[in-house]
Amino acid sequence: MSKGGRNLIILGIASILVTAITCGISLFLYNTSGDIYLDRSRPGFLPEESEEAETKNDFSFSEDGDLNNDAIDEYLDNLKETRASIKGEEFGPDVLSDKNLGIPESEKSEE
Repeated sequence: MSKGGRNLIILGIASILVTAITCGISLFLYNTSGDIYLDRSRPGFLPEESEEAETKNDFSFSEDGDLNNDAIDEYLDNLKETRASIKGEEFGPDVLSDKNLGIPESEKSEE
């Protein structure tokens, strides 16, 4: 093996070690700082009290239940409620406009 090939292997191994060490340190800090509990994408996320009051119980099927006409009718009723609740929402190119996001004109002019 040539000297260049050996150096390339050493560089690859060193970069993998540096990456593993920095990722390990960042995950350690993420866990010990408490930020792990703020991550809303985690399955065990606990909503804030204000968010709990706003949401109602989510509809879900039993994992081991039968799928029969009653269950389908219940699902369709829930689907109708959900569609009715979002029917008034507007979707289009200006969804992220300052007006729709609730950003007042005074904040926009300060930038």
